[in-house]
Amino acid sequence: MDGALLRVIVADDSYLVREALGHLLDTDPRVELVATCQDGRELAETVAAELPDVVVTDIRMPPSGDDEGIRFANRLRESHPDIGVVVVSQYADPRYGLALLEEGSDRRAYLLKDRLRDREHLIAAVYAVAAGGSVVDAKVVEALITARTESDHSPLGELTRRELEILGHMAQGKSNHAIAEALFLSKRAVEKHINAIFMKLGLAHAEDVSRRVKAALIYLAGSSASAV
Repeated sequence: MDGALLRVIVADDSYLVREALGHLLDTDPRVELVATCQDGRELAETVAAELPDVVVTDIRMPPSGDDEGIRFANRLRESHPDIGVVVVSQYADPRYGLALLEEGSDRRAYLLKDRLRDREHLIAAVYAVAAGGSVVDAKVVEALITARTESDHSPLGELTRRELEILGHMAQGKSNHAIAEALFLSKRAVEKHINAIFMKLGLAHAEDVSRRVKAALIYLAGSSASAV
């Protein structure tokens, strides 16, 4: 950002949540809170007028009342691909995670609202998507892994406990170095485990972290909502 403030718009149909999110962002001197919006229509108009760096939005808002935040994030892929989106939700539903990331994981994050008591979770996600990265809440990753490991004939059943643990960290967008530090392993050991994971899951040819995150989430969540 070359020292410029990161311009952010917040959208949520709850006044209290909008104020809380706005306050969390506004206390960071590197962030400029451009506007707050109460529904999808207002959000679309404000983004078109202000062209922010990042949008922080709830999943469920008017006018659809269902997955309005995710629909908006996916429309931005076409209209404003450089704008990052952080979706916040009270639901650890893997279907929402898949819907958000099915067209690509770059510049997208999915956080649970109960994690936002710690301002740094939100700030870190905002900066990650602004820089082209992705963040997925650990609870959502756990839900994806549980759903697929409990289904019949899941290839994840071939993974060791350590490999499943590392896959969870990978799907959060962590680098090999970060995984090694979190699990007290050497970087070389993590690399060996990751090679084994993608061999077993048929994803050995993924070329970068962002695509590997997307591939892992799509594979874990399955191709239909009935899988979860």
